[in-house]
Amino acid sequence: MKNKYRILKIAITVIILGFLLSFSLKKFSGQKITDEKISVKMNEKTPVYFIDEKDIKQIVIKENPSGKVGDLNIPELEKKINALPAVDSANVYLNLNGKLNLDIKQRVPVFRLNYSGKDFYVDEKGTEFPISKTYSHPCMLVTGDVKKDEYEKLAELVDKIDKDDFSKKYFIGISKYKDSYNLLTSEGNYKVEIGDLDNIELKVKGFRTFVEKYLVFQDPQKYSMVSVKYQNQIVTTLNPYFKENDSILKAGHKDLAKTPVAVAPVKKTEVNLKPAAKKASSASLKPKESTKPKAVVKPKEKKKTPEKKPATAPKPKTKVRIE
Repeated sequence: MKNKYRILKIAITVIILGFLLSFSLKKFSGQKITDEKISVKMNEKTPVYFIDEKDIKQIVIKENPSGKVGDLNIPELEKKINALPAVDSANVYLNLNGKLNLDIKQRVPVFRLNYSGKDFYVDEKGTEFPISKTYSHPCMLVTGDVKKDEYEKLAELVDKIDKDDFSKKYFIGISKYKDSYNLLTSEGNYKVEIGDLDNIELKVKGFRTFVEKYLVFQDPQKYSMVSVKYQNQIVTTLNPYFKENDSILKAGHKDLAKTPVAVAPVKKTEVNLKPAAKKASSASLKPKESTKPKAVVKPKEKKKTPEKKPATAPKPKTKVRIE
């Protein structure tokens, strides 16, 4: 009996709502849909501006040339708005007072992918949508041949970086080379190799340990890569052109670092023996002194210091293992 009464109440409610809706449509069918009677709400948590209220109102006007409430095809209008690349979902409905409501949720980019001339956004669901000519959303830039089945895990990685203060400070981009991912850093010219997208938390924790125990006491320019893709170990690759207290490297010009440092030439010491010989001959002509000539002492010649050859660049990719 209780179920019958419940079903009866629901049926009565639907009938009443249908009657009120048909009544309101008849009442407002001849009225114009003005800007004041169009309400557009953007429901996304993160503010994005791929489309705005003006764009939606233009679509409403285009889909309903007469501008009358009675000529408005709500299902078709809803379908048209949902077809927009930057729209995740749209709900269109009329109030009993004849006001048109449009609740729209835009797609929020998680990262921006650039590869082989293609440039587009990817949201948390792994959906691709094109970049806008009028709006650029700040998000992680990813480069390389990323497959569609990797979008979800990559979105999780970017989300973890955004929520972690340490990672957000260090990592400014992601690149993929062959099958290995690298995190691009804001300090130094090194990158952090993470390999695949599994065990991300453990890999980031390993890099953090390396930074806090070692890197804070060294120049970041010393390394070209810090690899955390191996289990329970960190492998670093040294920068082959790094030198301590090298002003050229500190200036940030990597190409100039390859230029060998010029060695100052050693001055040659010339010894002139003629004045000493003249003194010896003139002394023998003096009457009061002995006619025995004084011995001429030849000054010792300084050995020529050979010029040092420019130091050759150290061998690249010297690896240091830290367990």
